[in-house]
This record gives sequence, C-alpha cells and structure tokens, in this order.
Amino acid sequence: MKPWIKKTLMGIFGASIAVGGLTACSSGHHQRGPMTAEKMAEVRGKMVDRVSSKLDLNEVQKTKLNALADQLEAQRAAFVGKTADPRAEVQAIVAGDKFDRVRAQSLLEDKTRAVQAHSPAVVNAMADFYDSLNPDQQQKVRELMQRRKGWMARG
Repeated sequence: MKPWIKKTLMGIFGASIAVGGLTACSSGHHQRGPMTAEKMAEVRGKMVDRVSSKLDLNEVQKTKLNALADQLEAQRAAFVGKTADPRAEVQAIVAGDKFDRVRAQSLLEDKTRAVQAHSPAVVNAMADFYDSLNPDQQQKVRELMQRRKGWMARG
C-alpha cells in the first residue's frame, strides 16, 4: 500500500475516533451531552457540501461520498455505543481512591472492537470514493492533505 493511502486511511480512522470520542464526551457551549441527530445531520451536510465544492464532484462521486459519510457515521455510533452518559462511564473509572484498571481496560476493548468491526466498511467506502475521483481530483486531495491544517479545515 502506498504511503499516502496509509496516511489518508489513518487520518480518517483517527478523525472518526476523535469525532466519536469528542461527541460522546463533549458538552459544547450550547448543549449538554452527545450531539443530537439533527446537529450530526447538519455537520454531515456541511462536510459533504464542502468536499463536493472543493473537488467539484459529479453526482456519482457525491453518492460515493455520502456512502463514506454513512460508514463514518455508523462507526462513530458504534464507537459511542449505547451508553446514556459516556462521561459518567469515564468518571466512574476514577471515582474511587484507586484507578479502576479492569473497567478502563474493558471500556478500551469495547471501543477498539467497535472501531475494528466497522473499519473494513469504512476502508471500502473510502476506497470507492477515492477511486471514483479523476486524477486531477485525486491530486487536489493530496495537495489539500499536505496543507498544515488538513483538507477539511476551514478557510
């Protein structure tokens, strides 16, 4: 596998894990708890629109980008899990006078299993999307990724 593909895939995995973790544990300025479905749909729509405009995607490519977004969303949902309050889960690990290593390891293993279970679908969706791009669009992706802020950054 070429180095830039590995970097792309690792970036996607890292981003999905970071988004999942931050979504699960963040409180935000205007809300408490996980991001609502409406807010997630809004963020997803903005992301798809931004990528579509930067790469000048056709309808087939937009469909593949939406499929990738579906897979990333499914992975995020699996990562967050069915826990009503993920923050409470983490707080419980440090609630006593000793760090609850067993509970922490179990939580880590659950999150790792969720990422591993959904990773093949994410990789396939990313590959389908990337392979649908023409050479100029692929080059633009590589150039945007080389920028310091990354290709999804604002500005």
